[in-house]
Amino acid sequence: MSKTYVSYNNIISSLGFNSETVVDNIHNEVSGLQLIENLKVLPEPFYSALISSEKLEETFQKLQPKKAYTRLEKMMISSLNEVIKTSNLELTERVGLIISTTKGNVDALDDTSPFPKDRAYLSELGKHIKEFFNFKNDAIVVSNACVSGILAVAIAKRYIQQNTYDHVFVVSGDVVTEFILSGFNSFQALSHEPCKPYDKNRTGINIGEVAASALITNNSKNLSKEAVEILGESSCNDANHISGPSRTGEGLYRSMKSALEQANLTAKDIDYISAHGTATLFNDEMEAIAINRLQLQHVPLNSLKGYFGHTLGASGLLETIIGMYSLYNNTLYASKGFETLGVSQPIHVIKKTTSKELNTFLKTASGFGGCNTAIIFKKITN
Repeated sequence: MSKTYVSYNNIISSLGFNSETVVDNIHNEVSGLQLIENLKVLPEPFYSALISSEKLEETFQKLQPKKAYTRLEKMMISSLNEVIKTSNLELTERVGLIISTTKGNVDALDDTSPFPKDRAYLSELGKHIKEFFNFKNDAIVVSNACVSGILAVAIAKRYIQQNTYDHVFVVSGDVVTEFILSGFNSFQALSHEPCKPYDKNRTGINIGEVAASALITNNSKNLSKEAVEILGESSCNDANHISGPSRTGEGLYRSMKSALEQANLTAKDIDYISAHGTATLFNDEMEAIAINRLQLQHVPLNSLKGYFGHTLGASGLLETIIGMYSLYNNTLYASKGFETLGVSQPIHVIKKTTSKELNTFLKTASGFGGCNTAIIFKKITN
């Protein structure tokens, strides 16, 4: 079976409009989270990481759009444009497009939206992005709660290994809206301070917005410097509850176990874990249990939610890209907000940014509905 790689990439976020700038900010432990006061979306102040509307508009207008696009479409198109440009690939029938998002253009349903309500259909989002770039194939939209971003990478790899495509562009994104914030607020899950994944003083989640893009390819000749090989991937649903994960971490445990088996690796072969770490009581505890069940408790681990908040369907791809730079830079990035362990099982949370020789990392994600995904990546050495 041919090898599959994650190569050229881009991040548009509160910490910058390209991957290198974002990673530099994380290296310096700079967070994009800020206290936001906007009564239109939430009656009380909340912490979030928002993309600058002015900078986004300036970036997008350089692409000379011919019609009106939503905020999310502008974010996704601006990000994906950079990856298509740097990859230098012609968009033939052998090139696929996958879009991952949790809520898509949900703000099109607002009474104040200038767009028709049917713009909220995920198929409409796919159609507008496909047409902007003139992809030959229809967009495949992956919307499976908060594993969407990483699941899209796994699906792209499967398409390539089944010989449906040679290359797949993946673009992920979600925006902060009243609908999303009010939903998490109804769970009493929103934190009124910057989130603290795995910390005993954590008080809940922050929601952020980002667009991230990457090329998944079978071509080993034209790769970016930080490209990685996909060694193994797996998804499993714990079938526990619509919003509560399995207390035993069963779905995440099985996902990680299957990914290790597919990669023909053991826990000792993993150098770093890019975990989900939402800073909610049940998620962090479940992850710690699953990690211990697989004897991964000594592997350095971080959550990047302290830099961006939870970016929903984009988080998995965003965090994969930063993990790629972790391997390339041989650097473990601090899990911002963490001070004292607040889960029942031991895990090795990274407290400060440190240099370390790295070759492999495990990316995990979990989401509403009991979905769990794990992928193992390996550095490419010449």
